[in-house]
Amino acid sequence: MIDKGNIADWNKQLSGKPAQEVLRFFADKFKGKIALSTSLGLEDQVLTHMVAEIDPSMRVFTLDTGRLFPETYDLMDTTSKKYNIRLEVFFPDAAEVEKMVNQKGINLFYDSIENRKQCCSLRKLMPLARAMQGLDAWITGLRREQSVTREDMQVVEWDENNQKLKINPLIDWSEQQAWDYVKEHRIPVNPLHKKGFASIGCQPCTRAIEPGEDIRAGRWWWENPDTKECGLHAK
Repeated sequence: MIDKGNIADWNKQLSGKPAQEVLRFFADKFKGKIALSTSLGLEDQVLTHMVAEIDPSMRVFTLDTGRLFPETYDLMDTTSKKYNIRLEVFFPDAAEVEKMVNQKGINLFYDSIENRKQCCSLRKLMPLARAMQGLDAWITGLRREQSVTREDMQVVEWDENNQKLKINPLIDWSEQQAWDYVKEHRIPVNPLHKKGFASIGCQPCTRAIEPGEDIRAGRWWWENPDTKECGLHAK
């Protein structure tokens, strides 16, 4: 049983510490009960590299929604081979997706926030729940500057929805820090980043951003900024 009272102490202890130190701390404390959740984005590729160096035995998983970019699938293969890891892939329930699409259409998410959240729930949240069975903690690539919905996030948080600890080693990083790390360590990244895609999710819900736009402007761009979360990182 996790004592949530430790979270404040851990945040105080680890505030300002290098991401690698944060990862080592929790990889050791929750050995066999912690995993990295990756969407193959810039930050997640940084963390995959770190995890491969710190604890190659740690679980690394991703969610295949069925609507990803071809470039993302290629990166899954490249990353698995480069770091010699078994990237676990979790899929949505085919029958549930089939029912939703037949009732509301293949691109239902454009019609309402309710529809979009239903789609995210079936394609992401339900598979995530299966992926995290048996875990006490999960690691994410969240950064504060990514979105107004993430400004108050800490290195260590309690994920009420999943009843797990959520570890955010890169929470204080800038985008430039992530790119510098990628360049230094020759980490493979999604080629869409070079085409203006700052944040990459499902193909129909992601677009390239214009110079000066918010980094999350390309995700669910038809919605207001304060609704732009799929539910994976709801507090």
